[in-house]
Amino acid sequence: MRILFYQVEKRQGGMTAAGYLKHCHGCSRRMITRLKQGRGSLAVNGRLLERLTERLAAGDLLELRLEPEPLSFFPNPALAVPPLYEDEDIAVFSKPAGMPVHPSHLHREDTLANFFAARCIETGEQAGFHPLNRLDRDTSGLCLIAKHPLAADRLAERVEKRYYAVAEGMVDPPEGTLSFPIARAEGSIILRRVSPDGKPAVTHYRTLMQGNGHTLLEIRLETGRTHQIRVHFSHIGHPLAGDELYGGSRLLIPRQALHCGELRFPHPISGEALSFSAPVPEEMRRLLRPVAPPFSETP
Repeated sequence: MRILFYQVEKRQGGMTAAGYLKHCHGCSRRMITRLKQGRGSLAVNGRLLERLTERLAAGDLLELRLEPEPLSFFPNPALAVPPLYEDEDIAVFSKPAGMPVHPSHLHREDTLANFFAARCIETGEQAGFHPLNRLDRDTSGLCLIAKHPLAADRLAERVEKRYYAVAEGMVDPPEGTLSFPIARAEGSIILRRVSPDGKPAVTHYRTLMQGNGHTLLEIRLETGRTHQIRVHFSHIGHPLAGDELYGGSRLLIPRQALHCGELRFPHPISGEALSFSAPVPEEMRRLLRPVAPPFSETP
């Protein structure tokens, strides 16, 4: 069980417990509802608080107990995704391409969630699985997991991500912003497209390298639409290498050449600034190198 302590400051005296948790410590309405339902508890000066509408006084010491979350995914100890960082509040993993984050009908036991469940059993930890950036199955790179709802609440909208992609062709201009609304393609639950009726989507990019008919890009998203990077670069005539869904070729790489390479965020409890990086995979780097001609014997 995660236990956190807070002391009410003078300027915060008179606030209700619910207001204090929401406005001073980033608790969502859902988190507060969980406390009201008994999934966790709040004590003031050692006394269990029964009503979150009770008002607090300056100097009060609050003890927030977050209830352990039951294991909700099938544990698969055969998977291996070593964490880059882990503590009792968060974990950062470098997810390989081909591994989904969440189980689905076609992927019940081979996901990051399945590995995480097995790891919890191994370590004896009772932790929740709350991904803060949900990468597509074939997108590689950094995944940030919050281990309890409070960490997830505090990190919402506060994670800065940098992606790296290899697009087909020579992207011109070498640096810029793509601002095209994105909507679900008619008749599909997966495919997205640029549409005037879509939701706003803004992608900032700059070229890092060009070669072999490809462009390596560093990308920052201002919005987080499904398949945003893939849709935007396909729309301007430069689909990602390997991204057959949006017009890319799999001749040189068997998956979309997209990688989450940097994460920056404040720790949800201590506030410490954290940053992590994962290098661009070799299979993406190879796309920018000249391809050797096929071997043929001299007649």
